[in-house]
Amino acid sequence: MKKIVVLTGAGISAESGIKTFRDADGLWEGHDVMEVASPTGWRKDKNLVLDFYNKRRSQLLEVEPNEGHKALVLLENKFNVHIVTQNVDDLHERTGSSNVLHLHGELLKVRSTNNENLVYHWEKDLNIGDTCDENHQLRPHIVWFGEEVPMLDKAIDITSKADILIIIGTSMQVYPAANLINYVSGNIPIYFIDPKPTINEHQYPNLTVIPEKASVGVLKLVNELIDSL
Repeated sequence: MKKIVVLTGAGISAESGIKTFRDADGLWEGHDVMEVASPTGWRKDKNLVLDFYNKRRSQLLEVEPNEGHKALVLLENKFNVHIVTQNVDDLHERTGSSNVLHLHGELLKVRSTNNENLVYHWEKDLNIGDTCDENHQLRPHIVWFGEEVPMLDKAIDITSKADILIIIGTSMQVYPAANLINYVSGNIPIYFIDPKPTINEHQYPNLTVIPEKASVGVLKLVNELIDSL
């Protein structure tokens, strides 16, 4: 069974109503990203950071997966599918995708500020005074700017073994995630689905660009891949 690796970014979740990481003005929900997505911001104003993620978490619980998420599940009937996502939502899992790796953390999880291995599922608000089993303050289980990406090596290993690579809804500007495309074998087919493509066939000879939003482009590609068997 061929292995398909799918790299997903904010574009696939945007159609479910989740705002992309940065709006056109460079802000995230009205905040400079460094205020709410960096260790410095956390040290400066924990209440602001917690309130920001509490609102994001609450919003996530109100939205539903879209046709793009659902189409990827269909691939699992015919292929060995692994999803590597930059997104912190759980929409892939909620749809039924079996193998999902989150590069940048998960919004519905929190972790100890003292022991990063103490991670808990969390759907309610997180407040000052909420502590781990070792009595240390909990923080969002999100990889902030300036922090290492702990799942990167695993993502590289998964991507390097792909027979087919599909990239959906990402600007290909956020590193190190954007560099994963360079770890695939030089002769495998690569598909890029985004209404405003930022890479082209001149850069990657085996690339096919599908300039569609995820809900349209993913289903189109999935049907083509299944019909080709």
